[in-house]
Amino acid sequence: MQSRYRLINFDPVAISLGPLDVHWYGIMYLLAFAAFWLLGSWIARHRPWWGWTPEQVSDFLFFGMLGVIIGGRIGYVLFYSFDSLLANPLFLLRIWDGGMSFHGGMLGVVVALAWFARRTGRGFWQVADFVVPLGTLGLAFGRLGNFIGGELWGRGADVPWAMIFPGALPPGALGGQTLEAAWQSGALDIFARHPSQLYQAALEGFLLFLILMVYSARPRPRGAVSGLFLVGYGLFRCLAEWFREPDPHIGFLAGGWITMGMLLSVPMVIAGVVILVLAYRRGIPADPVGQA
Repeated sequence: MQSRYRLINFDPVAISLGPLDVHWYGIMYLLAFAAFWLLGSWIARHRPWWGWTPEQVSDFLFFGMLGVIIGGRIGYVLFYSFDSLLANPLFLLRIWDGGMSFHGGMLGVVVALAWFARRTGRGFWQVADFVVPLGTLGLAFGRLGNFIGGELWGRGADVPWAMIFPGALPPGALGGQTLEAAWQSGALDIFARHPSQLYQAALEGFLLFLILMVYSARPRPRGAVSGLFLVGYGLFRCLAEWFREPDPHIGFLAGGWITMGMLLSVPMVIAGVVILVLAYRRGIPADPVGQA
């Protein structure tokens, strides 16, 4: 018998340079930041109504990176692993053990947006509307990193594109065989799962990026781009949560079908709708600094 499903078992180390190991997840972060800088610089040069320069894109990128990393870690600990923090406060600093939260990273970026807006004399929405379309590519690369790392897998599935993640196998699943032998024999097919990381990369990342780039290709009322991002991400995340396995130490909430990801995303949709409505009611143009 041959397995019907693909085994996802990448080496987490992409490159070994002597004592230095370069992990795939780190490469995904670098690709996300590089994409932000390259595309942001292009927009600054070709869409002058934003009032940005390539140098300002580089300046924001530094503080945005800090917001993503610090906010993402704090968010993960508070939202998903608070018990570990209570047991050991130093757990907050153990980034090498893994654990980053999008919602926490977003809050960290919000702080960076507010600081950069004040530093450059811009309004908060002027900065946010420029930044959020670029950040969606980072979401895509981050989910690809989750996929390569075989983490944050989906729920059990028997669809043709389902996949087997070694980290999701229960104790004793190999039955004394090696991972490769058990997979090839088809013994692991009952543990196949949705590759929800790829669903999220496609929806929250690339599709949302295209939507926002098309929408922001001409000036919109101030705050509208950010509002659309919140609505789009919240809806796509809730959709993906139907296929993603909840964190085992949290499980399902409120009746056994709501996940923490849904719980954190619904307020984003509501806030996004409110921001969109207010943006079009006020109708403040997205003019560069000094022209509005």
